[in-house]
Amino acid sequence: MAVTAVDIKSRVEFASGTSWGEFGPYERIDGVVGFGVDPENPANSGIIDLQHSPVGSAGLVNFSSDFVLLTPSTKESSRLLVDVVNRGRKRAISDFNMASPNLTPSSTIEPGDGFLFERGYTVVSIGWQYDVYRSGALLGMDPPPVELDGKPVEGTNLVEIRPNERIQSSLLANRAHKPYPASSTKNAKATMYVKDWEDGPQEEIPRTEWSFSSEQNGTVVPDSEYVYMESGFCPGRIYSVVYEASKAVVSGSTLMSVRDIGSWIKYGGVNSPVKSRPTYAYAYGISQTGRLLRHYLYSGMNLDEKGRQVYDGLLPHVAGGRRGDFNHRFAQPSQQSSPGFGHMYPFADEPTEDPYGRKLEGLQDSQKTLGGLPKVIYTNTSAEYWRGDASLSHIDLRGRQDLDLPQNTRSYLFSGTQHVPRELPQMKDPGPDGSLGLYGFNVVDFRPLLRSALCNLVSWVEEGLEPPKSKVPRLDDGTASTIPDVLEVFTGALGLKIPDPSQMWRLREMDMGLRKDIGIATYPIKEGREYPRFVSSVDKDGNEVAGIRMPDISVPVGTHTGWNPRDPSTGAPDQIISMFGFTNYFPVTGKSFRPHDDLRNSNNDRYLSKENYLEMVSKAAEKLVKERYLIKEDTDVVLQKCGQRYDEAISRGNQV
Repeated sequence: MAVTAVDIKSRVEFASGTSWGEFGPYERIDGVVGFGVDPENPANSGIIDLQHSPVGSAGLVNFSSDFVLLTPSTKESSRLLVDVVNRGRKRAISDFNMASPNLTPSSTIEPGDGFLFERGYTVVSIGWQYDVYRSGALLGMDPPPVELDGKPVEGTNLVEIRPNERIQSSLLANRAHKPYPASSTKNAKATMYVKDWEDGPQEEIPRTEWSFSSEQNGTVVPDSEYVYMESGFCPGRIYSVVYEASKAVVSGSTLMSVRDIGSWIKYGGVNSPVKSRPTYAYAYGISQTGRLLRHYLYSGMNLDEKGRQVYDGLLPHVAGGRRGDFNHRFAQPSQQSSPGFGHMYPFADEPTEDPYGRKLEGLQDSQKTLGGLPKVIYTNTSAEYWRGDASLSHIDLRGRQDLDLPQNTRSYLFSGTQHVPRELPQMKDPGPDGSLGLYGFNVVDFRPLLRSALCNLVSWVEEGLEPPKSKVPRLDDGTASTIPDVLEVFTGALGLKIPDPSQMWRLREMDMGLRKDIGIATYPIKEGREYPRFVSSVDKDGNEVAGIRMPDISVPVGTHTGWNPRDPSTGAPDQIISMFGFTNYFPVTGKSFRPHDDLRNSNNDRYLSKENYLEMVSKAAEKLVKERYLIKEDTDVVLQKCGQRYDEAISRGNQV
């Protein structure tokens, strides 16, 4: 049955009744949607532990999710865009409507320039993540529990702790999410390990030095949701706690909620609040939820319980080559760095040999077999390549040849960009995980390319117009390089501090234990040989040559990267921070602000004036429009933003 109930909490006009072209004003509907899924239905057969969850009187497993729906008040909408929210935060409107990219959670939705509304999209944001602390600003869900013999399930879990400052206690969760409580604060067999970098050797911390406790009013008290260590957790080090956890839930309800919210609106389910059923449905996920969409595709989830195709197109953004913690026992949807189910082969869409596992498997295999295969456009920034996994989606696992993408798929690198765009002025501010970069953040705003990707996906689905070719780093044309080779340019031409390549992220073969096929891992995970990592080659200025090069990269005023060393104040200065790159503007004149020589040409040597610079930007933008990597109406947006960055480059020069 899927959607069984709808509780609408509020229904109000959106953006003070602003009219958006031919589609007029929009309304905003906030509510909770109830799901009821049949554990015997083949569409749910891949969901781990669903058979161990209690059923109601109708024989269905029940759970519920928050949602926010924006839809035309008086006009019909033919397109549905499902915003698979990131850690509870609504993202589709800010990303496509060019509103503020601020990541601070808010119940308010800024309309931006109305890009989606002027095209008549119905947009629904779905709370799919069960470990979010729900609020007016954060959407979450109530998942079904896992029970054996009527009792909550306990089992081994691993939590990773990455402090950016010295602390004595930490929540048993990734960042600020709901933990799986320890089954007992004694937990005698629990272990804690520490290592200095992602791939480094780890040592066990004696059990006598830490406890399941927290500090309350100056007193250390037993607490099943925290760990405490008198000597403190050191910034930049990586701690892992392996313990007996309690209160397991059906983690795959994440996948079912994404499927069934789309089916509900597309096919007109119980009390659907939209005026007409949309003809086409698309899903957008960013970072964590881009990986969720890859997992959704891998699990063959795109047919609902009635066998109908749900999404016509998927746009997983900045997902790299990984999946995530979305369908196993004691899964932590917020977790992305610790080795586990989300780091497992396969990485590429087409069947590709795993040289270590003797398998031949592709990400889309299940969906191809079942039917309901959507069109897919992957978009990544440089950061996902420097994270060590994005190239695995299109270069073979021996690192010898490029892979062909299936006919229903395109993949694009947004050259010289970081995971999430930021706004000027450039600053040194913390990344999403709280770590601080050594250099100011990357200033390139890639969202015009993201808008074009969505338009191309829609034209592909609705008109049969194929998108432009994939643009990613390739071995056959020399645009893919190893990390050490690229870093040499930065020590030479720029003279900047670089991270230690041996301490940078990578994926390895993993031994998950004998019960991994039923979603139960043996911790800590045993890792073996590493998979190859490639990033885009760079030019003499350090700017990337592969991918879609915005005018910021093809007509640059500085060097823009997808990596940034950690600031020593947050520990581990030889490593990079998560998700952030940096921009280092060219010298204004031939004189460098830094004590060493900057071998890059100055901006005054490159451009006669701001007008001359913008003329070159305009030509570069027109080329992207002709190639269909940029929509024509966004050329003015690109010119405006490039002009702002030019002004900052001239005012600041290459100061670090």
